[in-house]
Amino acid sequence: MRIFTAVLATETNTFSPICVDRRAFEASLYAPPGEHPETPTLCSAPITVGRQVAAEKGWELIEGTAAWADPAGLVNRTAYEGLRDEILDQLRAAMPVDAVVLGLHGAMVAAGYEDPEGDFLTWVREIVGPDILVCAELDPHSHLTKKRLGAANFFVYFKEFPHTDFVDRAEDLWRIAVDTLQGRVKPVMSVFDCRMIDVYPTSREPMRSFVDKIMTIEKDDADILSISVIHGFMAGDVPEMGTKLLVVSNDKPAKGEALARDLGLELFSKRGTFMMPQIDEKQAVTEAMAAHSGPVVIADVWDNPGGGTAGDATVILEELLARGARDMAIGTIWDPMAVQICMAAGEGAEIPLRFGAKSAPGTGNPIDGIVKVVRLVANAEMRFGESFAPFGDAAHIELNGIDIILNSTRAQSFDPSLFSVMGIDPTRKKILVIKSTNHFYASFSKIASEILYCSAGTPYPNNPARTPYRRAPKDIWPMVADPHAAKEGAA
Repeated sequence: MRIFTAVLATETNTFSPICVDRRAFEASLYAPPGEHPETPTLCSAPITVGRQVAAEKGWELIEGTAAWADPAGLVNRTAYEGLRDEILDQLRAAMPVDAVVLGLHGAMVAAGYEDPEGDFLTWVREIVGPDILVCAELDPHSHLTKKRLGAANFFVYFKEFPHTDFVDRAEDLWRIAVDTLQGRVKPVMSVFDCRMIDVYPTSREPMRSFVDKIMTIEKDDADILSISVIHGFMAGDVPEMGTKLLVVSNDKPAKGEALARDLGLELFSKRGTFMMPQIDEKQAVTEAMAAHSGPVVIADVWDNPGGGTAGDATVILEELLARGARDMAIGTIWDPMAVQICMAAGEGAEIPLRFGAKSAPGTGNPIDGIVKVVRLVANAEMRFGESFAPFGDAAHIELNGIDIILNSTRAQSFDPSLFSVMGIDPTRKKILVIKSTNHFYASFSKIASEILYCSAGTPYPNNPARTPYRRAPKDIWPMVADPHAAKEGAA
């Protein structure tokens, strides 16, 4: 067997002011053929798992380019088309192949392309023809479109949020691909549109039990090859935005459709109960300062670079400064200009500095003060599972007794090593402020005495009922109380 694999992925917040060009991919992950690291990133596990499968089977794995950009706003048209065509040319050169196994995200939007993954998969299908297996692993915070369904044989999505299972799901992807190539199964996709948009952390109920349930069905029912919840991505203003339930059956479309509908309606019945309770910055700071032990983690959930925001909001920091908080650390505030100034000043320098809140309204005010440059790290990285996530040149500064990390490459706060690499022991701080919605939970929960989810400012469009969508559907929950009843009534 000759199998082609490649990665083209990013998550697009269409409301974000930060555009993505080719340099953004190169800053996060750009690996030409043969240069992908041994450890996978979120969307590139199909490559590393594919190497293992190919070695075991004695098959030939032909690696194309792997490109991933950290979430932000619209992708530059030239950047998308250039990376797309680079991979497509590699595929043409590799022909004939028996299968194409891809790593995608699923929420990319580029200038001129509302559905880049659908466009990319359509080109792949045109090159390989109708009879060659085409499949992909994707992030559930994405859009499942008719165009993608028409171009691929099957998809597998991460089940967990935080996404701790991207390697496990890549193994599922390859298992189904191998069984298909060896004639044991014929994957067929069935989709139910839940007609809703929500946030579904699997670290808490009711989503924890729901994911456990679908994994049990996969294990116990030989006809069901895979079940995925496509959460949707509420910051993506595209026509097919929303939550969907995908069942991949072994050539049992009617059974797959019935199961997808049953599970989808069960998910819909729990709408509005998934997201963790949130408090504002005043209450979060009050509770954190009153805690008897630490560290108390304050998660700035809506200034999450993993959702495409800048990560430069200062709302919580302003509240902490106003209350005279001490013994705390903030990681991170994105400000490449401030980092450059600190780099020029050098470690130990005390300088006047303005930083933060440059990207958009609703992110607070820039912070002014005399800061001490404590530590400078070029090309800093934090752990993310078995891999590493870059956050660029970074500066650890101290202002009024608060340790603050400024970074030049946007990245959400995945792991406490974010602090330790900058010379801060996170376990010795009373309060840690991080920027992440839920990916932080797997690692920070191990050291936190308490976790507070804080909704501060408006850097992210987090209320779909009030978000000024132009292209997204307006007849889904919470824009409509019960779109399924309305649909059935119209029928």
